[in-house]
Amino acid sequence: MKAAVTAHSRYTISEIDPRLYGSFIEHLGRAVYTGIYEPGHPTADADGMRQDVIDLVKELNVPVVRYPGGNFVSAYNWEDGIGPRESRPTRLDLAWHTSESNQVGIHEFADWCESANTEMMLAVNLGSRGLDEARNFLEYVNHPGGSEWSDKRRANGRAEPFDVKLWCLGNEMDGPWQIGHKSADEYGRLAHETAKAMRAFDSSLELVVCGSSNAHMPTYPQWEATVLDHTYNEIDYISLHMYFENRAKNTANFLAKSVELDNYIGTVAGVIEFIKAKKRSTKDVYISFDEWNVWYHSKERDKAILEGASGWPHAPALLEDDYNFEDVLQVGCILNTFINRADVVKIACLAQLVNVIAPIMTVPGGPAWRQTIYYPYYFASVYGRGTALKLIVDSPTYAADGLGDIPYLDISAVHDADARTITFFIVNRYQQDALDLGVALLEFGTLTVIDDQEIANPDLAITNTASKPDNVVPRKADGATVVDGTLKASIAPLSYRMLRLQA
Repeated sequence: MKAAVTAHSRYTISEIDPRLYGSFIEHLGRAVYTGIYEPGHPTADADGMRQDVIDLVKELNVPVVRYPGGNFVSAYNWEDGIGPRESRPTRLDLAWHTSESNQVGIHEFADWCESANTEMMLAVNLGSRGLDEARNFLEYVNHPGGSEWSDKRRANGRAEPFDVKLWCLGNEMDGPWQIGHKSADEYGRLAHETAKAMRAFDSSLELVVCGSSNAHMPTYPQWEATVLDHTYNEIDYISLHMYFENRAKNTANFLAKSVELDNYIGTVAGVIEFIKAKKRSTKDVYISFDEWNVWYHSKERDKAILEGASGWPHAPALLEDDYNFEDVLQVGCILNTFINRADVVKIACLAQLVNVIAPIMTVPGGPAWRQTIYYPYYFASVYGRGTALKLIVDSPTYAADGLGDIPYLDISAVHDADARTITFFIVNRYQQDALDLGVALLEFGTLTVIDDQEIANPDLAITNTASKPDNVVPRKADGATVVDGTLKASIAPLSYRMLRLQA
């Protein structure tokens, strides 16, 4: 089976915003407690943060981390997480039916971000709270001093402002499960007034308004149209969320879902253009895809806690999906979709970063280790910086339920002109045979292969574990060549491949 691709140096999509490779930490399960924070752990720093986790996050080169939620934020009082730890209240979290000790708040998380070489993307509570709490939080975080809330920050040990530029106006407000769920009109009006107040403080802020929680919501895509009609000229991004599952154990249909993702992005991009035209606006609004991942492996075992049968435990194991090799392929396809839609998707956050549907797992008191999905995320984040190329792809296809013809070849490419590199991220969806790939390379100069990494395994269900963390890891591949301006490679069935070329 053969697939042909054409790449041209001047046929481009967009410069990639590095925040396309962001992530997410929510006060949920063990993401914070025994995830990033575990006083007494052998690697813990003076603030109780696990250095082994910080090292893995730094390896991923995560540019931005969304915090503190998620569903959690819609009933969160940010003031509970400031001041002396011994004075902080324990609260009942209605989103995940757990107890929150508030031992980690904005100060601790900011220090962790600095240690992990990442930036904060903060969310305000527009569920149970509103405009006043949002502007007070902003003042606390960003004002130098001389006001009530900024002076409280200084009294709590932080003289300089945190200077956070990226803010989410609530979370999944279209969802009936959300504390403080609102209609599109109710939320749009509140988000507009909140954005106005925040911009009155600092017009340079980047603000994210809530879009649909998924493409199957009954209000989608009218939700986007209504909310943007209220907020378009005050905000910069609209958020989308999507999770992927394969309960039917149908690999072909599962790996086709990135096409559904692409359709979702395309629809919302169209709504953005419609509202822009309706308002005769000259500004652009983009998509922040700030929750995405595979999520289904842990749902059955989480039911007892989420339904309240276990009381109100503190930091229980929740949403701890055990990712397999098949999920590597799905995550690779998702990342390819974001790269190929980098003209409209500027921010994306893998949900989440540690323990909770995460690439990094920890054992309390023990090691931190990489799940299978760590690796495609790593390759994209580290090597996917530059300009996304618009590829012309000719690939055989297969039929997927409800999605039509799906190409066996899923591919994206990033050109880094300064480093003189082109990086191809490739997934072969075909289950039986290799794909003989030929990529015509036009006007890049003479190129040679400098790196060739493959993730492949005959067992789709195999996972990495704390005791066997190397069951699924990248391996050096071979056989890729550039001959007469054409990259040639044999892409193994159901495999992920990263090929890097340099002039």
